[in-house]
This record gives sequence, structure tokens and C-alpha cells, in this order.
Amino acid sequence: MKIAILSRNENLYSTRRLKEAALSRGHEVDVIDTLHCYMDITSSRPTVRYHGDELPQYDAIIPRIGASITFYGTAVARQFEMMGTFNVNESVAISRSRDKLRSLQLLSRKGIGLPRTGFASKPDDIKDLIKNVGGAPLVIKLLEGTQGIGVVLADTAKAAESIIEAFMGLKANILAQEFIKEADGADIRCLVVGGRVVAAMKRQGAEGEFRSNLHRGGSAQLVKLTKEERETAVNAAKVMGLNFCGVDLLRSNSGPMVMEVNSSPGLEGIELATGYDVASKLIEFIEKNAKFNTNKTRGKG
Repeated sequence: MKIAILSRNENLYSTRRLKEAALSRGHEVDVIDTLHCYMDITSSRPTVRYHGDELPQYDAIIPRIGASITFYGTAVARQFEMMGTFNVNESVAISRSRDKLRSLQLLSRKGIGLPRTGFASKPDDIKDLIKNVGGAPLVIKLLEGTQGIGVVLADTAKAAESIIEAFMGLKANILAQEFIKEADGADIRCLVVGGRVVAAMKRQGAEGEFRSNLHRGGSAQLVKLTKEERETAVNAAKVMGLNFCGVDLLRSNSGPMVMEVNSSPGLEGIELATGYDVASKLIEFIEKNAKFNTNKTRGKG
């Protein structure tokens, strides 16, 4: 098969591992810098051009689209879909997952476990917003934040009011969310491929840190999932329409709760923590499912 990996940097661990896994299974692989692609969108035969040449017809693409280039990255992915190329994570699903508010609304509608969450633009009563998510302590998140940036724990209602007012003064979109104390600064990252959890790790925040992100100094180790946790991760991926994603769960007294569904999960942390070859699992999925013009959206938007 001929596979393209849409990535800004071919030396990144995840990109490198996916390329290695595909090559080891006998496939041709090109790593394409998403921002250097440009598209012919006016003809009846859609194409993608790169460094002055028209790109060939690929059997599949693997989009590794960072949050900062979501708009352009999904446009490129959509162009490939219109060309009939199988896309591991379709453009609509990536856009859906990148919108934290939309994601939570969709997960909630399908009955997926979530922390109590409030969203407002200019609430007349900030105290009521805080009360509605269970009061202090509570977590306040920037909608556009990534890797734990823009996530604040407010220990008291007064602190929460001040933080919310400050964010609103900056015209930032924020979520107020219930703090799950029993999680004890840890979460579980589940890697889902093709409707199946292929690896899972427990991430523990550094001492005194409630955020468990590895980028914030957290540690990771192999973890055994319960049946309910496994089902929650798979269902969350299905609701988002993602074939390949990371689902972050919290262990709460009322069962697993989804914190986020990541459409471009990193492989380094989970492969090193679990010893599993996650990259090859994704290539196997492509081998079984990549057929011409089988994307659900087919570039319809």
C-alpha cells in the first residue's frame, strides 16, 4: 500500500514510529508537511500539490494535525477525502474532537460519564455557575488549551470567581468543571484503534500537581482497565467518529469519567510505559480497512 503521514516534522517520535511500522510491513510511506500542501479546489478533479508537484493517489493518509493548525490541516485532509483516499481520522471527526465544548455536548448526549461542567460567555451570576458544577474546589479550563496549559484548579469559590472574571476580561472561552478529588492527580490514557483499546497507561501528576500530563512532569505506567473503563473509552471514540484516538479517563466514585478525546495522540509515552507496539496496530487497521472512496463524509463537510 501507499501511505502518507501528514506531519510537520518527520523526526517526531510518533511520526517516526508510524513510518517504521509501515515500512516494516512492506508499505510505501511518504511524510508530508501539512502546511506545505496546497490544493486545486476549483476543478472537477481535486488534487493536492506539494513542492511544485501533484501528489500521487495514496491508499491511506494518517493525519498528525496539531491543535494550532486544525483549520488548515483539516482542509488538507478533506481534500484527500474528496480524492477518495482513505483517511484514518476523517476531517469532520478531527474538527469535532478539537472543539472541547462540542465534544462534551456530544458525549453527554450519548450518556458517556463526564464531570459536571458549566460553560458561559458572560454569566450574570458567576456564583451560580460555580455552584452548578458542585462548588469549590473546581477546575477552570481554557477551551483552546492543550497539554495542561490553561487549566487551573481553584481551591475556593472566591478564587474561582477571580479566575473566571480574569479569563472573561481577556475574552477567553472557559469551562468550569467539577474537581474529581478521588482521582488523586492521576488519569488513564486509553489508546483506541478501530473500536478497540490496544494500550492503556496510568499517568500520575508530579507531587503537588493536579494535572497528570507528561509534559508537566507526570509519570506513566501500565494499567489494567476494568470492563467499564474499556467500554467507556471505546464508546467515546465512537461518538467522536475517530478510528484512532487517545481517550483520557478519571477514576471517580461514580465510575469512569471522560476528560478528553485526542484525535492525534502521541505514541512515545504510551509505547514506553506499556511496551506495546501501538504504531503497528494502526498500520494493521489500515491494511484491513483502507479502500478507495470509503470515507463516510467523502468531503461533504
